[in-house]
Amino acid sequence: MTTTHPRYERAVRRAQSDGRIPALSVALVRADRDPWVLTVGDSGDPQRPLGPGSRFRIGSVTKTFTAVLVMQARDEGLLDLDQPVSRYLDVPAHGDATVRRLLSHTAGYQREPHGDVWDTLIAPDATRMLAELARAERVLPNARRYHYSNLGLAVLGQLVAKLRGGTWAEILTERILGPLGLEHTTVERPAEAVVGYVVDAYSDAARPEPPIDLGGVAPAAQLWSTAGDMAQWAAFLADPATGNKVLDPATLDEMRWPLTTTDESLWVQGFGLGLILTPEGKRVTHVGHDGAMPGFLAGVYGRRGGEGNPGGLGCAVLGSSGTAGQTIDLAHELLRLAVDTDPAEIRPWRVAAPAPAAYRSVLGRWWGEGSEFVFAWHDGQLQARAVEAPADKPPATFRPLPDDKDILRTASGREVGELLRLTRDSSGAVVRMHWATYRFTRGQEGFDGGRASDGPG
Repeated sequence: MTTTHPRYERAVRRAQSDGRIPALSVALVRADRDPWVLTVGDSGDPQRPLGPGSRFRIGSVTKTFTAVLVMQARDEGLLDLDQPVSRYLDVPAHGDATVRRLLSHTAGYQREPHGDVWDTLIAPDATRMLAELARAERVLPNARRYHYSNLGLAVLGQLVAKLRGGTWAEILTERILGPLGLEHTTVERPAEAVVGYVVDAYSDAARPEPPIDLGGVAPAAQLWSTAGDMAQWAAFLADPATGNKVLDPATLDEMRWPLTTTDESLWVQGFGLGLILTPEGKRVTHVGHDGAMPGFLAGVYGRRGGEGNPGGLGCAVLGSSGTAGQTIDLAHELLRLAVDTDPAEIRPWRVAAPAPAAYRSVLGRWWGEGSEFVFAWHDGQLQARAVEAPADKPPATFRPLPDDKDILRTASGREVGELLRLTRDSSGAVVRMHWATYRFTRGQEGFDGGRASDGPG
């Protein structure tokens, strides 16, 4: 059910008017509310008026689907992100680029496949695209810096197709669209498609843009969808706990880790593994992707972190103008409005079970490297945070090794991946700890083991 929210609606109508967007479709989803959907404008097809079921080209948002397919294959042992693409796919050139570098646009591939696709509007099929890699440039060395490449993601889509033994479209439907119920997201142009336009800069005229099938480049930008489907997808990318049936949450965490910035001097946007990361301040990040095709723009983002975030918060803005940047900006604006004007309810604290007996003597204040830390048990896990750490900085969390309760692996936060080793006295109480090899004691000590309070002694 769609509910009314005047500030959302005003923001959408302002963006459509200021951007002169013939058709705009917007959806916002969150874990604690019904979906909110609004369409403004005209579909360009008198037989099918604009509505929530209208379909738009989502362009490069398609790349996020291809990236998830790659990570599924990695999780199942079909590929290694740090191996060259030539290990899995027969390519005539540039095969030393690693899968990880292609996902993060740091492999140096030229932006488009060989030829003048945007002049001819004829894209190569998969076979031709791969065969013509030898005619495409490596415009930068591997790992030198960020350089956006449709060609790179198209190659990864064909790599997944080969590993799975089907077409990219078949695998996408089987492994993502079907399991997540994204039934309005398609590779082929649907009957419900709106018309995409180039809007004249100096008048109110608009010209329909010609359609293009991307053939072998489809894994980079082919898909059509509704705002409702894409808002669900954005929520999944930001918070896989909501309806996730396709990827381990830890893998999505890996995809969201920033690997490069898109500008060396303005660190306002970065790339993870196939995902755009936009910092919003106060440990908040918008995760997703923009999309552009002739006559269409799309902004599909979910919100991670921050006060008032209800979880599962995603927004999609799809527009039928290829030049209105307001389409993409609006997705970020609505995500901010969602938590500013309608924050999640504050859940009451409740008494829970005590910490396991084996870890109760760990709880409290410890000192390491001359600084004070607090170890606590919350949400069923051992946690630690530096006393001087900002309140909004998540704590480190620990997970005991299966065969030894006195050795724990840091699962998140500070020193992630490192070991925490507990030393007990004869009564079984923990009297010393080593975290990432640094000694932790109940009193403040120097590295020589002397108490700080004793002075030069």
